[in-house]
Amino acid sequence: MWPLDTSRKEVLGFAVSCRVLTLVLQALFNAIIPDHHAEAFSPPRLAPSGSVDQLVESLLGGLSHWDAEHFLFIAEHGYLYEHNFAFFPGFPLVLLVGTELLRPLWGLLSLRSCLLISVASLNSLFSVLAALALHDLGCLVLRCPRQAFYGALLFCLSPANVFLAAGYSEALFALLTFSALGQLERGRSWTSGLLFALATGVRSNGLVNVGFLVHSQCRGFFSSLMVRNPLRQLLKLMGSVFLSVLTLSLPFALFQYYAYTQFCLPGPAYPIPKPLLQLAVDKGYRIVEGNEPPWCSWDLPLIYSYIQDIYWNVGFLRYYELKQVPNFLLAAPVAILVAWATWTYVTTHPWLCLTLGMQRSKNRETPEKPEPGFLSPRVFVYLVHAAALLLFGGLCLHVQLTCFKIKNHC
Repeated sequence: MWPLDTSRKEVLGFAVSCRVLTLVLQALFNAIIPDHHAEAFSPPRLAPSGSVDQLVESLLGGLSHWDAEHFLFIAEHGYLYEHNFAFFPGFPLVLLVGTELLRPLWGLLSLRSCLLISVASLNSLFSVLAALALHDLGCLVLRCPRQAFYGALLFCLSPANVFLAAGYSEALFALLTFSALGQLERGRSWTSGLLFALATGVRSNGLVNVGFLVHSQCRGFFSSLMVRNPLRQLLKLMGSVFLSVLTLSLPFALFQYYAYTQFCLPGPAYPIPKPLLQLAVDKGYRIVEGNEPPWCSWDLPLIYSYIQDIYWNVGFLRYYELKQVPNFLLAAPVAILVAWATWTYVTTHPWLCLTLGMQRSKNRETPEKPEPGFLSPRVFVYLVHAAALLLFGGLCLHVQLTCFKIKNHC
């Protein structure tokens, strides 16, 4: 994918070492530290567990907690419960592909054990490739190999990297997003748009990546405004922006429509194992064969918005409670860093920010060489992305997610 020069080899070696160390430490701490018994999703195991399954669970079970349970459950049983639809299908599908590669072990391992092995191996691979993609992107944007190198190392060392090893979709999402941005920086907008669309099929917040495509297209429009037919260029811009929005929103729209067909339209009933049906009764989970949910009657029936509101209480200032002060303190370092970086950049390049990063060189024949490093004009769109995530995350998301989402996107 990328030529392995010395710095990339060092990033590769460091990323692999971090992945191995993370897997070893999670197995160790999962064995010696009792799990916190939270009211989290914990479905019953349907298949009998053999001695090899118990060994896999003891070594890799720490990767299956919290949201990872949803992804593993979806890969094993499909979308049975309403709140499962908060988790997009890209990652479960990839896990199923991983289990197919383990077909020779099917007689020895249960499906859950195969999924756990897939989680450990695939997310390790995705996170290593994401580090390389980030290093490549840093070299393109910063034009400073040293800063790109240290940025990739910090990506590998972040405490949030536990989510890149666990059964979450962040590692795959980071790889697709960083790769898409690298393609966009090289001017390959079609390849970039395809990768961005795949990222949206993995996580819903991939929708915000459309800003990168639109900004790149607008920048190209203004750079050629005085050279070519303005009306033709404007029509071309409008068409490309429409296609970008359509391409990136299509996976999200298709998944919402699939949920609508399951809950809001009459269809054949699928058998649900009794233990899983009993879990729905005990926990109050809505299943497909239950009553029609209220979101079906909305003008725009989006199950994702409904789940975030009802199940996770996500909304404007809903998380601002006294008991959440420790979580605000946890997110404070990253929030302060992004706020400081934004202020530094805006005060250094006020005119660039006022023109939304689209100012043109005073001399078209000999354009100014962009300043390398963080203060480069090419960094503008990435900084806006980080600032927007900070603002939205601080006001609407559960605040402990803010630091990870900013880090993973930027």
